[in-house]
Amino acid sequence: MKEESGYIVSAAAPPIYETAPFFFNSYDHYTEAANDEKTHYVYSRGKNPTVQIVEEMLAGLERGGACKCFASGMAAVSAALMSSLAAGDHIILVGHIYETTVSLIKYLTKFNISYTIVHSTSVSSVAGALKPQTRVIFMESPTSFTFDIVNIPEITELAKSKGIRTIIDNSWATPLFLKPLEYGVDIVVHSASKYLGGHNDLVAGAVISSQHIMDRIYEEEYELIGGSLGPFEAWLLIRGLRTLPLRMDAHQKNGLAVARFLSEHPAVSKVNHPGLPSHPQHELASTQFKGYSGLFSFELKDSGYEEIRQMVNKLQLIRIGVSWGSAESQIISPNYGYNQQDLKKQHMPESLIRLAVGHEPAELLIQDLNNALS
Repeated sequence: MKEESGYIVSAAAPPIYETAPFFFNSYDHYTEAANDEKTHYVYSRGKNPTVQIVEEMLAGLERGGACKCFASGMAAVSAALMSSLAAGDHIILVGHIYETTVSLIKYLTKFNISYTIVHSTSVSSVAGALKPQTRVIFMESPTSFTFDIVNIPEITELAKSKGIRTIIDNSWATPLFLKPLEYGVDIVVHSASKYLGGHNDLVAGAVISSQHIMDRIYEEEYELIGGSLGPFEAWLLIRGLRTLPLRMDAHQKNGLAVARFLSEHPAVSKVNHPGLPSHPQHELASTQFKGYSGLFSFELKDSGYEEIRQMVNKLQLIRIGVSWGSAESQIISPNYGYNQQDLKKQHMPESLIRLAVGHEPAELLIQDLNNALS
């Protein structure tokens, strides 16, 4: 039976190569492999057949030269940042970025790396934050919690004119709805725990870029630091990718139906869904995205922690949880009742609620929300 990309092509599903080391028939074979671990199976911290399969799938989906999968989304973000920054460098964060990514960048200040958060997504605001030592512009589009849209082509054009590397977290759109590399972005990162995995049973991350950049990441931020993805988790991710188009279609349809309902509810002041015509950047979103996922936010007319707490506690079908991207609908707010000053510093509304719409019937989700909002 023929082997291809590390597995037997007649198998309906690839096997899980749950092994740490690989054995060799001769010492000559071993020394040859040890001299080039990027292309040989030596130790699963570097290369594993099951992991290789999902990396090739993701590189193809993103139209990238290569991909490396990591043990978490934050491990992927860490690798992308550390491969792009050195002591004395400066990084710009565009809009609202995932809070743990921001925490990581604050941690990097101990290595003499500085940062600027630009709360606007406009290119002029980003240009105004540039410094001679700026080396990276980091983006999410839509932005975290507020779902503002970044004009990716304009940002990458600005960055390339200054020799600055661009990194984007593409977890929200997935490669099905947005391919940032085609807009000139240098590195794409994913929290594969979200839509790519899709079943709330996986923690994983991915970095996709050109072959040249990925070779550098493999040698230093991947193999040396050791945040590699395990074979079983890679197999779960393969399983998730096989149903990704069907699942994203369901997320999009349900998400838009629920967003439309919320936009007309008297208790809701605003819905931040880029697929709605009422979104101030809907036209820009429609030119960049081929579809919309099920994650968005809305704001209550009665702002405050107590109003959020009461509303969320009334929900019966929608679960309270920090993640998203699975079959189960989940809800959370950045307002914890004791962090109002932090929200003001972040330009975040106190009445903001994030909703991840899953695969339950839209009419049941709408009924659940209507009961909670009444």
